[in-house]
Amino acid sequence: MSNYRSHDRKQGFNLPKRLWYVLIAVIAVSIIGAILAHQFYNRGLKPVSDSEQAIIFTVERGASVQQITSNLEEKKLIRSAWAMELYVSSKHLTEKMKAGTYALSPSNGTPTIVKTLTKGEVATRLVTILPGRRIDQVRTDLINDGFSPAEVDKALQPQQYADLPVLSIKPPNIDSLEGLLWPDSFQRDQTTTPDVIIRQSLEAMGAQLTTDVQASFARQGLTTYQGVILASMIIREVSNPRDQAQAAQVFLSRIKADIPLGSDPTAKYGAIVAGKAPSLTFDSAYNTYLRKGLPPSPISTISKNSLDAATNPAATSWLYFVAGDDGTTHFSKTLEEHEALTKKYCTKLCGN
Repeated sequence: MSNYRSHDRKQGFNLPKRLWYVLIAVIAVSIIGAILAHQFYNRGLKPVSDSEQAIIFTVERGASVQQITSNLEEKKLIRSAWAMELYVSSKHLTEKMKAGTYALSPSNGTPTIVKTLTKGEVATRLVTILPGRRIDQVRTDLINDGFSPAEVDKALQPQQYADLPVLSIKPPNIDSLEGLLWPDSFQRDQTTTPDVIIRQSLEAMGAQLTTDVQASFARQGLTTYQGVILASMIIREVSNPRDQAQAAQVFLSRIKADIPLGSDPTAKYGAIVAGKAPSLTFDSAYNTYLRKGLPPSPISTISKNSLDAATNPAATSWLYFVAGDDGTTHFSKTLEEHEALTKKYCTKLCGN
């Protein structure tokens, strides 16, 4: 009979109790660490504060995610650059951050800021050039929009826009953009300078002065620049677009009849640009009571309606008109009719 020890029981994997405790502790610390890291990460994505104040932030072209997140944290727009970098990486958005100027708020939170930057939702606001504004009023409006007087004055110098076709309609002796700025609203961001706005406005005017518009002026014996002068007079004289085509006809008829145009706005403009109080008697090249024909330059920005009126005057035979106190324009064929209408409808504005 063989003499050997039976090994019926399998050997187990035994660790000393102390090692088991260490292993359990490491696992527990890892779990707690992961939980704390997740909480720290989530907290890092939350808004910095409840403040909704907009802060202008620029992402430079070619900036890395690390540069962007560091700058955002420095401006106190995000809580944690590390958390944002991890968020961007986890969403595979590293290459989708777009350069531009943005209006961000401490109340946005990292996910919202990332969405804004990746969609390129740049911060813009509108700068508006209004119809019927003199160039000095446009200057004031631009300064009120936040541009400095020095940069606005520089932007209003015609010489820097010599490459634009619209400048070719201006006589060389006129050193002003008066009347050549198309009224519209233009987008502006933090980097926009006033010359950008002026260039866009001039380009828009050029687009309006089509070959058809120029041909229409030519048929009336006017240069394109003279047509713009006429449109500027119309918008200053008559506010109701329905009456502007008739006012255009009156001015054109008086030019053909060699009768002074007798326009109050042109006479007052001449006094104003000379630094005087508005006056109908001040002797200037713009006083169409004292001088026949159109004034030497436009007296304000124009509008689509006044341009249409100047290119498509009404088929009427009026020679006079007066704007009543209620804004209604009254047309007449004779001086006697005109004086009677003035006395009846313009008791305040006409000084009667």
